[in-house]
Amino acid sequence: MEGKLRVAIVGAGPVGSLAALYAANRGHSVEIYELRGDLRDPSTIPLNFTKSINLALSERGLNAMRHADQPNLVENVLAATIPMRGRMIHRRTAAGALCEEPQDYDPVHGNAILAIDRGGLNKRLLDILEAMPNVKFFFNHKLTGADFKQNKAWFEVRENGSSRNPGDRREIEISFDLMLGCDGAHSAVRYHMMKFTQMDYQQTYVPALWCEFQIKPKESAPDENPMSRYRISPNHLHIWPAKEFMFIAIPGEGGAFVCTLFAPPWVYSKLESDPTALLIPFFDEHFPGVTQLIPPEELISSFQQNPHLPLISIKCKPYHYGSSVVILGDAAHAMVPFYGQGMNAGLESVRILFDILDKHARMDELLSPDSKFAVESRARALEEYTAIRVPDAHAINDMALNNYEEMRAKVLSRKYLLRKWLEEKLSKHAPWLGWQTQYSRVSFSNQRYSEVKKKSQYQGDMLVRGFMALVGMPVLAGAVVLLVRYKRAVDVGLRAALGSVDSMVELMTMKL
Repeated sequence: MEGKLRVAIVGAGPVGSLAALYAANRGHSVEIYELRGDLRDPSTIPLNFTKSINLALSERGLNAMRHADQPNLVENVLAATIPMRGRMIHRRTAAGALCEEPQDYDPVHGNAILAIDRGGLNKRLLDILEAMPNVKFFFNHKLTGADFKQNKAWFEVRENGSSRNPGDRREIEISFDLMLGCDGAHSAVRYHMMKFTQMDYQQTYVPALWCEFQIKPKESAPDENPMSRYRISPNHLHIWPAKEFMFIAIPGEGGAFVCTLFAPPWVYSKLESDPTALLIPFFDEHFPGVTQLIPPEELISSFQQNPHLPLISIKCKPYHYGSSVVILGDAAHAMVPFYGQGMNAGLESVRILFDILDKHARMDELLSPDSKFAVESRARALEEYTAIRVPDAHAINDMALNNYEEMRAKVLSRKYLLRKWLEEKLSKHAPWLGWQTQYSRVSFSNQRYSEVKKKSQYQGDMLVRGFMALVGMPVLAGAVVLLVRYKRAVDVGLRAALGSVDSMVELMTMKL
């Protein structure tokens, strides 16, 4: 096919699947290589060895799917989501009573983020790809080597999935025009790409671990409203903030909630020493009401059986090498989950990459994909992608880290609540100012992350200056009043003193 590429995609998760869909829609020959077995098979073990955790889908991810040239994709995805219009903060009042406080994400426009099952989203994308004649799947294929100058790669094929028998393994070699590395935070594509380019790389482990729990649905009759099976509001992201740590719950289908405990390693070490004796008192002290939603024996069992996993944040640059390889999603910018943007940023990266590739390809549509001019054009496109995407990815990485402190501590702060209230009022009553909360810009728009960060910092500075001005005006007015009074007092005293001097002079003159 003239003008069409051989595209090898490593990683069949949501980002890799959407990238394959974009490439296939452009007529390219697409091969998808996945380390694990078919991700639609319930027996396939996730890379983090946990159950299928729910994700937060927002405007950026939806926008990327809208541009995937699949009319029913967004409609089908939306049908399986649960809107979360805000946070629900759980705490105790001063009197000790359980208390819930909602904090809407966007009370002005009513926007909501969407809870979605990772496995369900992945299945929809893979099913679409399977029906396309120019797409092939290669499951149980592990990338073991790559030469990005010769455009060749080698995979270890595991005939029986995870079998440890060396006889069940063989190696194959493939050729490609363009490889897309969508294989997660511990990316093999990124590892091999580092041998060909001088990559700046920063990997940070956040001082917190996480463990998964579940709130099970209530029993209900078949004819009852399915929403009645939820034990707490299904339209909120539930947070139990405890300053140094927190517990959250995200709604799932059928009335269940997927829950996560985020806490420093020292907390986990202490609880691991005797979960049976320590876990329930710990939850009752810091996360009031949870043990009424999750039976104590289930809490202890989940804590003991589910892994206690680290949180990783990755920044790197560049995202490409030459014309032959580019990394996307967690492979390029793994981030902590506290802004719900990991998947959304990855899906957005797919859209931006192919927009840039399309722009550069319009001049070479009739050229062979391995011609000198086509290769040079593709290299320029990948270079432009790196230049555009790196600052945005670094910005959302930083904002996600900062949001951890906000969720576990600042949501209870009067200063945070005051700023949120002021920004929402300005957005509603003075829309011409373009004032929005940082969360609204990140979750409900397609503005560049780097621009969102700058605008939010500017808004914060302006609010501080305005607040200082409001506080300072009475002080300044008081100072002026005091100064005027002081001046008057000085004038009166001076006149009195001069009057006394005049009297003395007059008396002395009379005596003379």
